[in-house]
Amino acid sequence: MRKEDLNLSLIVSCQPVPDGAMDEAVFVAGFARAALAAGARALRIESSAYVAAVRSAVDAPIIGIVKRDLDDSPVRITPFIADVEALADAGADIIAFDATDRPRPATIEALLAAIKARGLLSMADCSCLDDAKRALAAGADFVGSTMSGYVGGPEPAEPDIALIAAMRQLTPYVIAEGRIRTPQQAADAVRAGACAVVVGSAITRTEHVTSWFHDAVSTAFSQRDAATLAIDIGGTKTLTALVRGVQVLAEATIATSREAGPDDWLAAIAEQAKHWSGRYERVGIAVTGLIDEGRWSALNPATLAIPDGYPLVAQASKLFGKPAFAVNDAQAAAWGEHRFGAGGNEDTVFLTISTGIGGGVVINGSPLLGLAGHFGLLRSPTLGEAPLEDVASGRWMATEAARSGHQAEAPEIFEHARNGAAWAQTIVAQSALRVALLCRDIQMMFAPKRIVIGGGIGLSSGYLDAISAHLVALPPHLAPHLVAASLGPRAGIIGAADLASRNG
Repeated sequence: MRKEDLNLSLIVSCQPVPDGAMDEAVFVAGFARAALAAGARALRIESSAYVAAVRSAVDAPIIGIVKRDLDDSPVRITPFIADVEALADAGADIIAFDATDRPRPATIEALLAAIKARGLLSMADCSCLDDAKRALAAGADFVGSTMSGYVGGPEPAEPDIALIAAMRQLTPYVIAEGRIRTPQQAADAVRAGACAVVVGSAITRTEHVTSWFHDAVSTAFSQRDAATLAIDIGGTKTLTALVRGVQVLAEATIATSREAGPDDWLAAIAEQAKHWSGRYERVGIAVTGLIDEGRWSALNPATLAIPDGYPLVAQASKLFGKPAFAVNDAQAAAWGEHRFGAGGNEDTVFLTISTGIGGGVVINGSPLLGLAGHFGLLRSPTLGEAPLEDVASGRWMATEAARSGHQAEAPEIFEHARNGAAWAQTIVAQSALRVALLCRDIQMMFAPKRIVIGGGIGLSSGYLDAISAHLVALPPHLAPHLVAASLGPRAGIIGAADLASRNG
């Protein structure tokens, strides 16, 4: 065969776990036939016996290797000239060998000479770029990333994409191999320049794949069954709860003393939750403001004044004696609605319209954290004069009512509007228009499948309809799909608890 015949190939390594349930020729040949039927173009097979068994079953290219554990050399892959001869006799088209710079029974040059003498192609299994340079200088046809991470030190978890890219600068005949366990990793290897990609354990080692799933499922079951202490610190009240999955097992609410500070707030929460001691394994915290690497800062001190960079995660972990995770409250609610509520596990933007305006974004199954979603602080709607929440939120509504000569908070304003009071209807309509324009902009920025509207204002009777009325003229491909939040005031604690379980 020619080197070009291996270009653009998926190669499946059919190597069973030694002495495992599949370590028989009939299974190896079966794996090979199944892989080729599904689109693989070549195979990597260990031992001359298995090469012969597979060769009798298929006519695809075979990379043959022999693995040995030697007392006097760390080289395991095709260490002897006799191994080359046996693989050639068995029907291998390409013979791979360990090309690392370590003590070895036969030199790289001698192995290559034996391979070429049989008219076969060679693959140098390399651990680093210097290995590849030496192998190519000696005449190797292909270089592979096979040995990267296996010549000392802890084994990495990811494939060595950087080495693949570096070897591509030396030769177009680079075969990516080693720890490629997902389609995305295989595609990354191709983008790095590999002419072919070898996938082994993820396809043909049932024991390994089963153990990966077993570990993941066991961890998920343990996380699901363990409760989380979930805390939502708001501008007026703090909700504390024991949460397991979407279940709120117990909860309590205390007032947030605005005159106090984070140390006092946490102490009050700890006092409230002390009778739950021993019932939770982690702490998830949702807060107004910005969380950056576990530190808490205010974005709008009018909502809640917070010392800049307060070490919230560290303090909570110390106080409760459990791992803690913190996130902005609207981002937590966005995740809760995405996972368990109105978001339906689709791309979701969540808007909470209440005393202020907050938001969260979940795209491709991941929450955007940090500053993402703080839509209430946008200034373009006011031409830079004030944050959007200052002209649309519950605080703004109360201020506008007072300017009209009516002392009323948002719930009363909505009641007056429903009873036909023109001044109240005007206030509600102005807020709804500004939020509708925000939803239109969000749709253009993120193209979410759903915009979930929550919060005391957002869920007030008639408010969602008032927002939607300003969007009906949009063509379907531009119109946002608005839905009401379904988890209510618990969205934040449910989302924070779930994020804590995933990050703990």
